[in-house]
Amino acid sequence: MTPRERVIRALEFDHPDRTPRELWSLPGVSMLRKAELDAVCERFPSDFGGADGRYGASTRQRGTTAEVGTYVDEWGCEWSVAEIGVVGEVKNPPLADWGCLDGWSPPWELLDDADLSGVDASCARSDRFVKVGTHVRPFERLQFLRGTENLFVDLMTQPEAFKHLLKLIHEFNLRDIEMWAKTRVDSVSFMDDWGTQNSLLISPELWRAVFKPMYKDYCDLLHEHGKYIFFHSDGYIMDIYPDLIEIGMDAVNSQLFCMDIEEIGRRFKGQVTFWGEISRQDILPFGTVDEVRAAVRRVRRALDDGSGGVIAQCEWGVRDPKENIEAVFETWLE
Repeated sequence: MTPRERVIRALEFDHPDRTPRELWSLPGVSMLRKAELDAVCERFPSDFGGADGRYGASTRQRGTTAEVGTYVDEWGCEWSVAEIGVVGEVKNPPLADWGCLDGWSPPWELLDDADLSGVDASCARSDRFVKVGTHVRPFERLQFLRGTENLFVDLMTQPEAFKHLLKLIHEFNLRDIEMWAKTRVDSVSFMDDWGTQNSLLISPELWRAVFKPMYKDYCDLLHEHGKYIFFHSDGYIMDIYPDLIEIGMDAVNSQLFCMDIEEIGRRFKGQVTFWGEISRQDILPFGTVDEVRAAVRRVRRALDDGSGGVIAQCEWGVRDPKENIEAVFETWLE
């Protein structure tokens, strides 16, 4: 069974020969621990691959990501990085004052100048399941552009300027997704971090009114082109799991250990593929190998009935012991 077949069987609940695996690593791991990262990837090859495509360049971008200091991203947001190997946080949102919206536009050059000419050929050459990421993260994009406090006020008052900005972001996202949907990639992913440790950042009702219709547009467009949809969110998102399933998410990556894993299994197993994870807040950085193994077994008991619907994914943080990452994938092979 090829890696692509294995992932598709997991997504279709069609008894893959083993659980597909995928390792994420924060920039600091490749910057500071590359030899260890290479060794783990060689021992546990990923079932996922990328495509030979790139976005265009933005004239707004300055500086280097993940280096201590500041940098400006493609959207004009200034980030502050206090520790090497992390993305940092936005300190100077460019649209904090609504007056700055006049004359502002999304970075259309990222899409207009994108080069996807090699994507289809690279997909044809690969036996891995090809998943590509996008710039699509509407809630977080609004936070980066407006600032978190401003955005929460916007969501409650919904001035015309906010509605206009939301429309611009949605139009950009639809073009981004459609661009990839027209290629031979197997799946397209997007994200938004919706949860705190124990609740959503906004009410489920407000989420359904403002953001769920946008997500549904993305899912409908991708399914029209026969693509699988992968979605990531940090934090507690139990309240919107049914909505994510309803609008067509094929795989969801969430912080399972912020929620009741057994309850997630009872309510949603067989309806969506659980795309990881093992707790990167405590177990991976601070746990013993035995505790890591116990965590994997707990996830498997709750979510894996042997027919598919799970992906052995975890994220490697810069301080996580290599032995703990290896233990994740060793235990999934038991």
